[in-house]
Amino acid sequence: MTEEADRFTPGTPCWVSLMVHDLAASEKFYHELFGWEFEEGPAALGPYVQARFGDRQVAGLGEMPEGRSLPVAWLPYLASDDADVTCALVRDCGGTVGVGPLDSGQDGRMALAADPSGAAFGVWQAGEHAGAPFDGSLGTPVWNELLTQDGSAVSPFYARVFGLRAEALDSPEAGEGDYRTLSVAGRPIGGIRGLGRSLPRDLGPHWRTYFAVADADTAAGRVQELGGHVVHGPRDSPYGRLVHVTDTEGAHFSLIDMLDPRDAVTRPVR
Repeated sequence: MTEEADRFTPGTPCWVSLMVHDLAASEKFYHELFGWEFEEGPAALGPYVQARFGDRQVAGLGEMPEGRSLPVAWLPYLASDDADVTCALVRDCGGTVGVGPLDSGQDGRMALAADPSGAAFGVWQAGEHAGAPFDGSLGTPVWNELLTQDGSAVSPFYARVFGLRAEALDSPEAGEGDYRTLSVAGRPIGGIRGLGRSLPRDLGPHWRTYFAVADADTAAGRVQELGGHVVHGPRDSPYGRLVHVTDTEGAHFSLIDMLDPRDAVTRPVR
């Protein structure tokens, strides 16, 4: 995570994390795929490490308590000036709060929540650490996308809770299903894709994180070599070549070699 001065506008994705059953095995997978190194992080939820790529922190990985069988999924955290107020709004607007708000050492205050459709996300109130900018750097998150049944039904929740503006994208770029771009202060920070009955039943509504790679085809092959799976692609998109994959524990995520790294615009507002 970055220093306290680099605050994010509320609603901006500022961190991603993954809770797994075998932390050591997941560290090995993502080290081999992205070149991440790991250091011990706050243990508010149990064993937890922060992934580093070069001189920056990019993501968190934690280990579930023994006996828990929660879904293994990448989770985006949305910035908040006050996690307690945000969680109250989540409940008022039909969502749920599963964990927190609670302090994560001196780093900040966090909560785990879900929107009315059941899609989980995190809430992050910065303390000594604000999060990590999504600036298009290789090996880092560059985009988050909500896959749900009906984008028009859930977008008002994110507008009321975080002040996000949803704008329908009516063009070939939208691809499969209806698509809405989420913006903060006029900057796109994520998307909502409504898939209707095409949404996989085994996944349900969920957020998907995209990570930047130098070559999507090469990265897809590497995922398979490391024991993960290719779900869809690689294929070309208006923003670069991308592929949807899973890791060794089944967590879904996407890889993209971006045509223009400036499309990753979730930088902190100073």
